[in-house]
Amino acid sequence: MKSQRDGDFIKRTKNRMNEAEMTFLEEHIPELAQAATTAAYWQTLAAGGSVVTCEEGVIYETFPDGTKKVIKTIDPPFPMAVGTRRTLR
Repeated sequence: MKSQRDGDFIKRTKNRMNEAEMTFLEEHIPELAQAATTAAYWQTLAAGGSVVTCEEGVIYETFPDGTKKVIKTIDPPFPMAVGTRRTLR
């Protein structure tokens, strides 16, 4: 349940955020996404579930006890410059 205080913050932020502030916040999206992904990974394992990861061209299923099962081997990753576009066939 949202409190009045939360609503006031949202209204104030909506009305007063300028382009520079928005850009600053947007710059932190990658690190916030990384933190959320890491938290979800560990929460899933702690709850007894398994997670799927990819390391060095191998897709693994990782279990809460730390064991890994190979699901599939794929082509290894290759470096690409930021902003490069590729067309999939």
